[in-house]
Amino acid sequence: MMQKVKCFLWVGLIAMLFFSFGVRPKEQINWLSFEQMQEAYAKNPKPILVDLYTNWCGWCKEMDRTTYNNAKVVAYINEHYYAVRYNAESEDSVLFNNKKFGYNKRYKTNEVAMYLSFDRFEYPNTIFLSAIDARPAPLSGYMKPKELEAPLKYFAERKSEQQTFVEFNRKLKKEW
Repeated sequence: MMQKVKCFLWVGLIAMLFFSFGVRPKEQINWLSFEQMQEAYAKNPKPILVDLYTNWCGWCKEMDRTTYNNAKVVAYINEHYYAVRYNAESEDSVLFNNKKFGYNKRYKTNEVAMYLSFDRFEYPNTIFLSAIDARPAPLSGYMKPKELEAPLKYFAERKSEQQTFVEFNRKLKKEW
């Protein structure tokens, strides 16, 4: 009888240790739809990041797996941006900044993706907007966390609209 009690206690202790030191879920980027982003922006304006991707894009998947899972990138985006992930080939209509965008059959791309990327069909495409009505600033191609740090911080932290990216980047203390 005593052996069973000892065995039960050991199993319980091991289970407690396993669950207390278990893997905690990683923090993820709080991706929003265009509609959710605009509602949040109306209450509390801050810069916007749009991740344009396609289902067939291998580099898009790699950026999701690596860059957008990096703890520093995730924390920074969640704190300083409204983040929207959008399939550039979506056939659904989108209302963005009081304009309705639909699917363009000729280019097999949604018009909001065309607008944000200036008709450049390159993916992944990371779009920065300092304000909802600002001119989009697209950066196409796969970026590692250290390559994304400067543009992320530029749109979130620059002190003046006159400060160029080159000036900002020269003074930036890179941490990633």
